Amino acid sequence: MDFLDIADKTFLVFGIANKKSIAFSIGQILSETNANVVYSVRSKERREIVSKILPGSDIFVCDVEREQEIRRLAEDISKKYPKIHGIVHSIAFANYEEGLKPFHETKKKDFLQSIDISCYSLIAIANEFKDLLDEKASIVTISISTNKIAAEPYGFMAPVKAALDSTICFLAKSFSSFSQVRFNSVNAGPLKTSASAGIPGSVNYYLYTEKLTLRKKILTAQEVANTAVFLLSDRSSGINAQGIIVDAGMSVNYFDKDIIDKATRL
Repeated sequence: MDFLDIADKTFLVFGIANKKSIAFSIGQILSETNANVVYSVRSKERREIVSKILPGSDIFVCDVEREQEIRRLAEDISKKYPKIHGIVHSIAFANYEEGLKPFHETKKKDFLQSIDISCYSLIAIANEFKDLLDEKASIVTISISTNKIAAEPYGFMAPVKAALDSTICFLAKSFSSFSQVRFNSVNAGPLKTSASAGIPGSVNYYLYTEKLTLRKKILTAQEVANTAVFLLSDRSSGINAQGIIVDAGMSVNYFDKDIIDKATRL
């Protein structure tokens, strides 16, 4: 029995870069359940890379910084797929090329570019695909477990993710006027992906947060993907405008005795 009931349904996945991507894990789970998975990547070069790890897959090119490309993507996909049952928005970008800086030194152009790619793109995608979406389609984005903690290396991406979390609520409300399309996010704790590897000081943060999880083991992309696929399915039909935290219990364990002992040891 297909518990998730997603076999033969069509899902569009944004944001795959390689096998370490959350988007890759989501696509794999969807494929294993016999769903039709369509991918969108940022460039032709990225498509060549992804096509090697996903041979035979339908891979389109769309740079979400260009709204006309999102519009063209919707038109191209509609020619082959009459209905989309779900969209995965696993897109985020922050320019860390100049290294770690105090938050107050964040450059306007870097902040606005990050907002555009990581947050506004979801609004643009939802708008351009609204007529192609199934009446009960599900849209899922990937956020972070909390934006209330000032993790310095993460920098201005945390406020950007806060905007993304709010966007989920407003999109859900807006679409409710004409459909039953749902919008939710998987709010993941720190994990090892190719994108997060570009964050300054990420290795030490992984080691630290691994100790903060209740199981003392870092979160995996597979675990985040499992939750995302559930949200894409009708089994989660009662969940809308929510952020589901997936952090292996890290958020309740900041006063872990072993960590306190090490931090206060003289």
